[in-house]
Amino acid sequence: MKFVLATHNPGKLKEMSAILSRFGVEVASPADVGVTVDVEETGTTFAENAMLKAKAICAAAGLPAIADDSGLCVDALNGGPGVYSARYGGEGLDDRGRYTLLLNSMRGQTTRSAHFACAIACAFPNGDELTAEGRCEGTIAFAPMGEGGFGYDPVFFVPEKAKTFAQLTAEEKSELSHRGRALAAFVEKLETYWKQ
Repeated sequence: MKFVLATHNPGKLKEMSAILSRFGVEVASPADVGVTVDVEETGTTFAENAMLKAKAICAAAGLPAIADDSGLCVDALNGGPGVYSARYGGEGLDDRGRYTLLLNSMRGQTTRSAHFACAIACAFPNGDELTAEGRCEGTIAFAPMGEGGFGYDPVFFVPEKAKTFAQLTAEEKSELSHRGRALAAFVEKLETYWKQ
């Protein structure tokens, strides 16, 4: 079964394809199916933003579409950057710029608890919808560590592994990450949906 994944992020596409392929789901990017849709993320929650993207891609491609919206929620920043994680600090910043800004914002903070949250939404051409969520608890490191991953991975420290996301193997990360957990929950719902 082919699904269009509503993302332009190659890291996210690779990560989600690896997880979903184990369940026989073929994932295509919008570009692979000749679709270019720019969806404005006007939702106030990860779930709302994910569904906005899934519905728009599904309508444009005529295929089931999966979208996720995820972000880093830092307790000392009142849950920020949250839904603004990808836009934190403005348009001009890359991943390194965003996590550097985050570390600067955290300077002097003793409370460093944080979590990654992920909401997955799937829209089908017949109007059916599926949703799932996942989260991973951790803390904000005092300095970036590791070369892997993307986004805030170098500064998101997972105490149970004593490593940042950027120091984990792809397999380790997908096993315990917010996206891995949300996808596992999503796949369960998808299997139930297919049986019906």
